[in-house]
Amino acid sequence: MENQIVFTATGGSVITKTLYTGKVHISGGREGVAKSTDGRLDISLSTPGSTGKGTNPEQLFAAGWSACFIGAMQHNAAATKIRLPEGTSVDAEIDLGTGEQGFALQARLQVNLPGLSIEEATSIVEAAHQTCPYSKLSRNNINVVISVTIS
Repeated sequence: MENQIVFTATGGSVITKTLYTGKVHISGGREGVAKSTDGRLDISLSTPGSTGKGTNPEQLFAAGWSACFIGAMQHNAAATKIRLPEGTSVDAEIDLGTGEQGFALQARLQVNLPGLSIEEATSIVEAAHQTCPYSKLSRNNINVVISVTIS
């Protein structure tokens, strides 16, 4: 297109087969609206700490990463014949802040694997952090702390 500017960032893993493409249109920025092309997502956005009733990108990132991380744990647990407990969950915290290079994010994931041994939990979480695309995205880009509770 003649009236289009394209910016491309490279350096990550090369995708050889696309499994899914999430398509979302945002208008209004942090005080706007997010709508997916399939109609499944239609939410208001609000700046963190404001009185607005919408969610914000940090909450959406936390939700996406948590869901993906659980999926990665399920994938790796099945491969190693470890059964994930019923109470498996992830609590994610994404901080938006500023530093020497301007705005930045940092993250904490609290992984809950009640009933697994320390060895099993360590194996599953380490493998998930290597497998999960959100973890790959964050690796060497933001500070991340992952804690695991087994009881």
